[in-house]
Amino acid sequence: MVQYRHNLPQLSNKDLFITDAGLETILIFRDGIDMPDFAAFNLLEQHVGYQALWNYFHTYVEMAGRYGVGLVLESPTWRANPDWGKRLGYSSATLAEMNHKAIALLHDIRQRYETEVSRMVISGCIGPRGDGYVATSAMTAYQAQDYHQAQIATFCDADADLVTAMTINYAEEAIGIVHAAQTMEMPVVISFTVETDGRLPSGQPLKEAIAQVDATTHNGPAYYMINCAHPTHFADVLVQGEPWLERIRGIRANASSKSHAELNESETLDAGDPQDLGTHYRRLRQQFPHITVLGGCCGTDERHIEAICNACLPVAWAHLSQGQLVGLG
Repeated sequence: MVQYRHNLPQLSNKDLFITDAGLETILIFRDGIDMPDFAAFNLLEQHVGYQALWNYFHTYVEMAGRYGVGLVLESPTWRANPDWGKRLGYSSATLAEMNHKAIALLHDIRQRYETEVSRMVISGCIGPRGDGYVATSAMTAYQAQDYHQAQIATFCDADADLVTAMTINYAEEAIGIVHAAQTMEMPVVISFTVETDGRLPSGQPLKEAIAQVDATTHNGPAYYMINCAHPTHFADVLVQGEPWLERIRGIRANASSKSHAELNESETLDAGDPQDLGTHYRRLRQQFPHITVLGGCCGTDERHIEAICNACLPVAWAHLSQGQLVGLG
């Protein structure tokens, strides 16, 4: 059943939400699970894989309850789009079935564990058509809309609250995704990735990409996020007082400060320093208290999300005590 589609609670400045961490890197590097093409969705086919995903998400469910924050449950479907699905042997019908199963898993988790203090929002995760780090074989906005339409329709039919496009590296794909979601009146979040200079892999400044998407879609995204980059890569482009920054409400950073190229060449996982990452998040929250969705990406795990909670909750309470409508409600 659709619960928050028409009233996303993370849009309220008085509540803090966490998300999970680096799902794929945890399952591959820590748990030793074979995941061709970084595709987590096909784990749903077998009981052992399903249980691995259940256990993974339960870690963050427990953490959200313990800290009294909301939780955005992001489906393990970053690779569950047509091109990647075909590479893994899925037909259109079986791929749709896997996307349905992914959302059903999250519904089961929410039904069991959601509380009034820890509300849980179900998001259908969309990944880029190509490489998340390289803006190759770029589509037009129209082509991107046609390409992503089926997965978004499946998430809509499966009663997800919203869809979130992660690791998007050029504006036209983002525009197509937004247009596809708009045709189904589905809330959509665009999460861009950036290089060490704060620009998209396409070379476009983040500010310009957000302006282009908003102008073309009539402010279509519910909000924007930044993911798969370390805070040191984008902190300098987030200048206080600039209106466009109000559109960014979420951060899912990498554990490592390495560039995308360096991460691609690395044979081991760089987990960085969880406490240091938490410090970076605290600074961002102090500057931009409207950023209320906090999670992790490549290399992060529950240690990083816990460090983020410990670093950012005092900031939230401080704002609340000052009479501002941010922090925990």
